[in-house]
Amino acid sequence: MPPSRSGRRPPAALRTAVPAAALVAALAACASDGGAAGDGAAGEAAPASSPGSPPAPASAAPATVPALQVQVVAEGLDHPWDVAQAPDGTLLLDERPGGLTAVLPGGRVQDVAADFGDLFAEGETGLMGLALDPGFDGNRRFYTCQGVQDGPTGAPAVQVVAWTVADDWSSATRVADPLVGGIPVNAGTGRHGGCRVEFGPDGSLYVGTGDNAIGTTPQDLGTLAGKVLRVDPATGAALPDNPFAGAGDGADDLLWTYGHRNVQGLAVRPGTDQVYSVEHGPDRDDEVNLLRPGGNYGWNPVGAGVYDESVPMTDPQLPGAVAAAWSSGDERVAPSGATFLQGAQWGAYDGLLLVGALRGERVIALRLDEAGALVEQFPLPELDGTHGRIRSPQLGNDGALYLTTDNGGGRDQLLRVTPS
Repeated sequence: MPPSRSGRRPPAALRTAVPAAALVAALAACASDGGAAGDGAAGEAAPASSPGSPPAPASAAPATVPALQVQVVAEGLDHPWDVAQAPDGTLLLDERPGGLTAVLPGGRVQDVAADFGDLFAEGETGLMGLALDPGFDGNRRFYTCQGVQDGPTGAPAVQVVAWTVADDWSSATRVADPLVGGIPVNAGTGRHGGCRVEFGPDGSLYVGTGDNAIGTTPQDLGTLAGKVLRVDPATGAALPDNPFAGAGDGADDLLWTYGHRNVQGLAVRPGTDQVYSVEHGPDRDDEVNLLRPGGNYGWNPVGAGVYDESVPMTDPQLPGAVAAAWSSGDERVAPSGATFLQGAQWGAYDGLLLVGALRGERVIALRLDEAGALVEQFPLPELDGTHGRIRSPQLGNDGALYLTTDNGGGRDQLLRVTPS
C-alpha cells in the first residue's frame, strides 16, 4: 500500500490485538449473547389504592448504573476513524492516513488490502466514515467516505465509495467509485472535510459533510458542503422523497438538511426514525442536532467577506433555524462520532446517546426524551480522560461498545467496553 501524506501505516504485526482469552471469546460472540440485565435495587412501595379504584401499578425497580470494563482490542493504530462489526463478529476499521484493518473473531488483527493510491489525506480529511450495508451478510458490501486527489473537476474532493470485501477479509475491491461524488474539500488545508456515513431506519444512506471552512457554503443549497445528504445506497442517487428533490428550486436533490459546520457524527435512535448529527463548532459551542427533512441548522459564518467563526452555531437571526438538541456551551469539546446504547445489560445506561469528544477526551452521555429534548448529560466515568481523544463510539452487534481513539503517532487503540 502506498504511503499517504501522513506517513506509512505500521505493519499489522505492530497493530496487534492484546492476546487475552476473555477478549477472544468476546469477539467470537454474536448479538444473541449481548449480556444479562443488571440486578436492580428494590423499588419503593406502591401507594395504597383508594376504595373502588383499580390497584395502582407497582413501581418499577430503578435500573442499576453499570460499572464499565474496558479492554484493548487492537493498538498501534494511526488515527482510526470509524469501526463497524459484521454479522460474523469481525470488526472492520479504517485509518485516516489510509488503510483498512480487520479484527477477526479469534482476535487476530490483519490488513485488508485495498487501493488507496488516490487518497487525499490532508489535515482533517482522509479516509473517514465507514458503514456496512444492511445486507452485508449476503453482498459483502460496505461504504467509506474519503478524500480523493482527483475529483470530478480534477481537483481534490470528498467521495463516498462502495466496496466489497473478500470472505476471508484479506482484500476489498471498489464497486462504485464514486457512489457519491462532487463533495467539495478544502484543497489547501483539508479543513472541515466531514465526513460520516450512516444507514437510516428505512435503508437509505445518510452522509454528513463539512463546510470546507468557506463561509457561504452552509446556506448555499447548490453545494454538497455543510450538509447532510440522503441517497440510495445502490445507486448513489437522490431519493424521491428528499425535501429538495425535483427541478427548479436551485437546490441539489441529494440534500436532506443544511446549515451545518462540520458533521462528524450521525446516529439513528433505535426503534424510531430519529437521526441525529454531531457537529464541531467554533470556540463558542458544539452541537448535537435532531435532523428534520429540509431543516436549516443555522450555521452562517459570513461576515465582511471572511469566514467568521465568532458567530453562534445556530444563528438566531436566520428565519426557521432549528435549535440544537444539545450544545456544549462555552466548553468546546470537539465532538465526533455518536451511537445509542441499547440492551437491558446496560441498565440505567440503556437508551443513552453517547458522543465521543476529541478535545474533551471523554465520552459524553446524553439522555433524551421521546421527542429528542435533552433530559440530562454526564461523562462516562471510566472513559473520562482515561484514553485520550475519543473519535468514534459504535455499538456492536454483540451488544458491546467499541471506541476508536485519535491520539496520533501510532498510539491509537480500538477499545471494547462492556457493563459488568
